[in-house]
Amino acid sequence: MSVTLSIIYLIATVTFVFGLKRLGHPDTAKSGNLIAAGGMGLAIVGTIFIHDLEVPTIIYVLIGIAILVGAIIGWLIAIKVEMTKMPELVSLFNGFGGASAALIGIVEFGNANISATSASIVATILAAIIIGAITFSGSLMAYGKLNGSVKSVIKIPQYNIINNIFILGLIALAAYMVATGIDSSVLLYGLVAGGLVYGILFVMPIGGADMPVVISLLNSLTGIAAAITGVLYDNMVMLVGGILVGSAGIILTVAMCVAMNRTLVSVIFGSFTAAGGPEGANKTMGSIKSTTASDTAIMMNYAANVIIVPGYGLAVAQAQHVIHELEELLTGKGVNVKYAIHPVAGRMPGHMNVLLAESNVEYDMLVEMDDINPQFNNADVVLVVGANDVVNPAAHNDPSSPIYGMPILDVENSKHIVVNKRSMNVGYAGIDNELFYNAKTAMLFGDAKKVLTDLVAELKNM
Repeated sequence: MSVTLSIIYLIATVTFVFGLKRLGHPDTAKSGNLIAAGGMGLAIVGTIFIHDLEVPTIIYVLIGIAILVGAIIGWLIAIKVEMTKMPELVSLFNGFGGASAALIGIVEFGNANISATSASIVATILAAIIIGAITFSGSLMAYGKLNGSVKSVIKIPQYNIINNIFILGLIALAAYMVATGIDSSVLLYGLVAGGLVYGILFVMPIGGADMPVVISLLNSLTGIAAAITGVLYDNMVMLVGGILVGSAGIILTVAMCVAMNRTLVSVIFGSFTAAGGPEGANKTMGSIKSTTASDTAIMMNYAANVIIVPGYGLAVAQAQHVIHELEELLTGKGVNVKYAIHPVAGRMPGHMNVLLAESNVEYDMLVEMDDINPQFNNADVVLVVGANDVVNPAAHNDPSSPIYGMPILDVENSKHIVVNKRSMNVGYAGIDNELFYNAKTAMLFGDAKKVLTDLVAELKNM
């Protein structure tokens, strides 16, 4: 590797680290993303043009076409994707990263003289293929679950045993190929097919409430696959970039498991799978009471402290700008307003933070779960917009509930609770919500954007 290319890779690596650091705050996230993307672009250009190989002109043309096509597709997706579809997009990108690693492994296996190649290199190639294939199919399965084209929970009889046998079989096959140095296309593609099947089996039984954890875990696996391909090509940028993605994904996965009071093992082998009750009032829990936008506006207008709890329903309705308008109206009337943010609200980590930042909500108004929970006792009104499982008191009260022990927002401790939902359907965890039957709770039914618009109109008339 030339000195010039080494310097380019070093600069790119620094931009990755610096960009990742700036992603930690909404005010600097955009510039951090651009800085890291610029570093990646620099690394790509350096890799293409700075080398000692004899490369036909047609190769440069094909590379240029591939970059152009990919850039156009990526740009179109970026400008058209809705915030509600961001988790699916992340899963899709994870899958493409895994597919890239698997394809690189397949190419390197074909190029290498396996019988004369060291066992460590062969093991690295096969690891890239297995992890890449698992990540690709697993991410596509997660994508299908998130967009609703695949059932949230698909149970397979004795799936733990089947999955364990399957992954052990893949490891055994890879170990056999490394130990014998056998150069067999049949075994190679059998390994690829096995990885693809395992990725599907791995994600298929995992319940909806655990999907944020699964997305983060798959993202980490993509990083590991990228790091492995960096080892294959002795490419420091791929190696460092993969390590950053892999380690960040693992840290985030562990953090979310802690936030849900679950272990990673329980997520993978024992997902939230409880079946929800029928739509409508749950007779065993009691009755519900409804309210109107007018009554809610009156309550909020004369409140001293209001806490807003955003959830996935807010994102679905694209109501983030209206809720910001509501917040500004209340603040202008002297009401103290804060947003309560649960670590796993929405369909991916930080979903609510990004959604509200898009509507220019002040970052200081977003309060994390541990800091906001003690403040619910002093809240005159709590407005829950599209959130469900993260405010369900069953996590505290019902040992038989699949979310029992999961830290939640203590909305039930406030003086008055208004819950905006389109219906009484269960949340993503598939269980009924005790909060809806609380004597302090009033249900404000309707699409979040319309309901919030009505609230804004009522408040303006006061």
